[in-house]
Amino acid sequence: MKCQESFIHCPGCRALFPDVEGPTHRYLGACAGCWTIYGEVLAREYSDPRYGRVHHLTVDAYSVQHPGKPSPQTIQSIGVHLISLYLALETDYGPAESPRIKRRSVENRELFQWLDPPSPAPVLTILDIHAAQNADEHADRVRRWCHEVWEMWSEHHAIIREWAAAL
Repeated sequence: MKCQESFIHCPGCRALFPDVEGPTHRYLGACAGCWTIYGEVLAREYSDPRYGRVHHLTVDAYSVQHPGKPSPQTIQSIGVHLISLYLALETDYGPAESPRIKRRSVENRELFQWLDPPSPAPVLTILDIHAAQNADEHADRVRRWCHEVWEMWSEHHAIIREWAAAL
């Protein structure tokens, strides 16, 4: 007899994952299957510098693709990651400056407000990153993913740029 596995759409990225029990993030909006795949991608990035060169982008893209529900912590987190994407994609800030900018964002959390998340669109997800066959493909997919996710938030770009300028 064949066992049928059930699947669910992740509430954040809308990708299809096995409906499994397991840990999730306490405020990001991801199902257990998505959170598990994200953990595997992070483990790959932490264990191999060739993959880790885009780690900061992976964290930013995943976070803003899984915004969760409005709460002070979620508002701050999404604001920090959106600013980080803006700086990485539209300015000369490099990955070395990302931790400093994120610290300044956290210290100025009163700056942020809830931004209504965009409707999920057919863009890359953590599944596409997980499926990369080598470090170069991984980095290329993460960069494309960041651009796609950033564009999804385009109606809020002016506010995000203002937040970044205030820092």
